[in-house]
Amino acid sequence: MFYGFATKKATIPGYEIDHVLDDIQSLNVRAMTGELPVTAISAHAYPYVADKYWIMKTGASMGEGYGPIIVSKKYKTLAELEADPNAVIAQPGKLTTANLLLRSWFGHIQSREMAFDAIIGAVLDGSVDAGLLIHEGQITWQDYGLNKLADFGEIWQEKTGGLPLPLGLDCVRKDLGEDMARTVSQALRDSIKWAYAEEKESVEYALQWGRGIDAATGATFVKMYVNDVTIDMGERGKQALDYLFRMGHQAGIIPEVGEITLY
Repeated sequence: MFYGFATKKATIPGYEIDHVLDDIQSLNVRAMTGELPVTAISAHAYPYVADKYWIMKTGASMGEGYGPIIVSKKYKTLAELEADPNAVIAQPGKLTTANLLLRSWFGHIQSREMAFDAIIGAVLDGSVDAGLLIHEGQITWQDYGLNKLADFGEIWQEKTGGLPLPLGLDCVRKDLGEDMARTVSQALRDSIKWAYAEEKESVEYALQWGRGIDAATGATFVKMYVNDVTIDMGERGKQALDYLFRMGHQAGIIPEVGEITLY
């Protein structure tokens, strides 16, 4: 998404863009204090920072039938996992959207927070009975001989009648003002369009942070979560956010979110 910024083909007039790299759970925590003017966060985190940030209609990571997955070495089916009262699932961060979905749908199963890139190893060595995978683990799990027990993207589509699954959002701090919020959103849209126009180069750029995955796997993963709703989430994306926030609030997990304004 930031390829256009990195190559200076997309700009915000009058401003230098400092690209801050951090894992999503750390960005969630930093957003609590409004540290960064523009930041990516988990959709789960937004209710806690809604007083400080607006959601941009551009830059969201939404899965069209894709989502975090539960894998296990010990169990072959979800029913086996749910039948074990002592089972423990590793999850990738308290404020990740993956964890919100886990708590909403499988809150009866014990979970343990752990760095997302340590989860597969913990499943393999038996430290946990199952793992909730995000990022490239969603497409590399078969390489480790694991069993996929559930796909949150598929569950979400069944429950919502085909809405995209909101996982990550890009937000702009409210104290910048509405005009700047729109300017930033348009600039990010331009950056993403450049990435599509120069796909080979933009995937190579992104693979710097691909944690050892090859170009083909990287391209596959990018296309799962940088899609039409990333450029503009539109009404479907807004409906999906409304559903997610309502579900989480009704489950007693997150504060209520009022009317969502997108920039």
